[in-house]
Amino acid sequence: MKIAVINFSGNVGKTTVARHLLAPRIPGCQVVAVESINADDGQSVTIRGRQFAQLQEFLQSVDNVVIDIGASNVEELLKLMRRYRDSQEDFDGFIVPTVPARKQQQDTAATLAELARIGVAPERLRLVFNQVDDDNPFDRTFETLLAYCASSGVVQPRPAAFISFNEVYALVRGTGQSLAELAADRTDYKAAIAKASVQSDKLALAHRLATQRLARGVIPELEACFAALDLHLLAHRSGEAVVPAA
Repeated sequence: MKIAVINFSGNVGKTTVARHLLAPRIPGCQVVAVESINADDGQSVTIRGRQFAQLQEFLQSVDNVVIDIGASNVEELLKLMRRYRDSQEDFDGFIVPTVPARKQQQDTAATLAELARIGVAPERLRLVFNQVDDDNPFDRTFETLLAYCASSGVVQPRPAAFISFNEVYALVRGTGQSLAELAADRTDYKAAIAKASVQSDKLALAHRLATQRLARGVIPELEACFAALDLHLLAHRSGEAVVPAA
């Protein structure tokens, strides 16, 4: 399965979706960043947006990959997709993360419109609602985007495909670790704290304990979000199975 994570807007959680939501649940999946500015958050490969021909060749050589397309490259990449006719067919699906901010919702609508314009069918598009606050009504929070989806028919929103606001995503940014790895960490940090004799060591271990707990707390939500995306429907298109990675 080959998935593009894309949005004209920055700060919507594309890397969170690629690295922490999708990759751990698609067996043997690579994450590739297409970004000209501040590209690396632990991805194994980085391809520049201008190297579109190389990207196409790469897509033909792999089975399971998530392409994290940075905001600074989206416009150029979509322009090249129009030039390379049917190149959008190299992707089984396009996932568009969004957040509550009105500007990002408007950019999300523009992204969906452009993907439809280059020939991506509604059934190959998915929205992920990021930074959701449980205290605010969902329909009101994403009113702008939901209204666009209803009027355009460009995508069918799945309200269950959401990620709540959680500080753990900021804590793991730039560490090269995935939430799945942190959640699987069996270190007994409480015992390590009790044994530590230096205050700074205790504080460092306490920080790791807090991060471990937060990671374990978000895993069930990520599993539910992934299930709500129904990526198995896209897998039928590619012939690949989509099951949670061990």
